[in-house]
Amino acid sequence: KKKKKKEKKKEKKKKKEKKKEKKKEKKKEKKEKKKEKKKEKKEKKKEKKKEKKKEKKKEKKKEKKKKKKKKKKKKKKKKEKKKEKEKKKEKKKEKEKKKEKKKEKKKEKKKEKKKKKEKKKKEKKKKEKKKKEKKKKEKKKKEKKKKEKKKKEKKKEKKKKKKKKKKKKKKKKKKKK
Repeated sequence: KKKKKKEKKKEKKKKKEKKKEKKKEKKKEKKEKKKEKKKEKKEKKKEKKKEKKKEKKKEKKKEKKKKKKKKKKKKKKKKEKKKEKEKKKEKKKEKEKKKEKKKEKKKEKKKEKKKKKEKKKKEKKKKEKKKKEKKKKEKKKKEKKKKEKKKKEKKKEKKKKKKKKKKKKKKKKKKKK
């Protein structure tokens, strides 16, 4: 009986020990699970962070591309503007050139007109001079003729007078006889 009792006690102790062990095991498992969960959580967080970083990088790249595009567009616009400006400048230059040409032509015309006028004036003067010369010559000629006539007249008169004198002398001589 005593032995049996002892045995029972032992058994009970064993059972208790087993229970205790089981409890310990359970606790350990729980702890392990918790640890695992924590680890998983951490891993997930890490992954999320990584993803975020990746996304950020992607975004940055996108932004960079956008900026590049914008810059390119701006450059193109600038170039276009410059070209336009150049074109305008060229047009203005052309206009100015044309204007200058017109002005030059006008000037030339004026010059030509003046030249013609001068020529006409000169011609007129020449003609006038010629006319005057002619008149002078004519006058001289007339004068000469007049003088010649007068001379002739004088000569004639002289002759006449001489004749008369001779006649008178003859008459006188006759009378004397």
